[in-house]
Amino acid sequence: MRAHADRCRANGLTTALVPTMGGVHAGHLALAKKARRLADHVTVSIFVNPTQFAPDEDLERYPRDLDADVDKLGTFGGVDLVFAPFALYGEGAAAQKVWVDSGELTTHLCGPHRLGHFRGVATVVTKLFALCRPDVAVFGLKDAQQFFLVKKLSDDLLFGVRIVGVDTVRERDGLALSSRNVYLSFEERAQAVVLSRSVEAARRAILKGERSPGRVVAAMRRELERSALARVQYAEVVSTDTLAPIEAIVPGRQVLAAVAVFFSATRLIDNAIVRAPRP
Repeated sequence: MRAHADRCRANGLTTALVPTMGGVHAGHLALAKKARRLADHVTVSIFVNPTQFAPDEDLERYPRDLDADVDKLGTFGGVDLVFAPFALYGEGAAAQKVWVDSGELTTHLCGPHRLGHFRGVATVVTKLFALCRPDVAVFGLKDAQQFFLVKKLSDDLLFGVRIVGVDTVRERDGLALSSRNVYLSFEERAQAVVLSRSVEAARRAILKGERSPGRVVAAMRRELERSALARVQYAEVVSTDTLAPIEAIVPGRQVLAAVAVFFSATRLIDNAIVRAPRP
């Protein structure tokens, strides 16, 4: 992979990377489409990273169908290379001695609920950057905390990789596309729309001038409570700079309204990134 990336650079090609864990859907294709517009050569990586799963999470049942993923990417036609390593940790994750600390950006939101998750994300992204040597990397904004973490990682560790975010791709009813949606029962799928309605309620409140994060969170929770099957893990409003809770929503500043909800054992997330209007 590194030799291929070096040849691309030697030939004067700009390169883009779209990191994925497979289960390719329209959201991933939107990332590849964006990458195609930004660079001469597009690599999509497929690797189910074991170090970002906690022991009680769904590593073993996470969707894996490499042939189907490659077929979808090939039909799309905007991808030059699929990089699907069997392993990225040598003799296994237990042999890894050096990790990339995710820092204070993971103190809130998903961080406290998925211990070790973002350390795994930061470490595997560092490995992918080292191997694929991209000029630009494209990530979905559905995983907003991940996006802001990787952006800071590239800046702070001097990778010089431009990190680009792509808006969440949604089903007709608003549910964010996710590889985990296949786990939902028919009834759970019908009720899962409360996630998108919750973050849209937050967006509307902020754009109408609401300055209290507490009242925005209350509006989000009212929407989530419309589902009898939803078990809310968190609903928060944080700064996009620090990913920490804020005392007030300041006009002109950007905030992130985010939720995480369980339906049975399936955990779904959604968010809205909103810039508070000036008076």
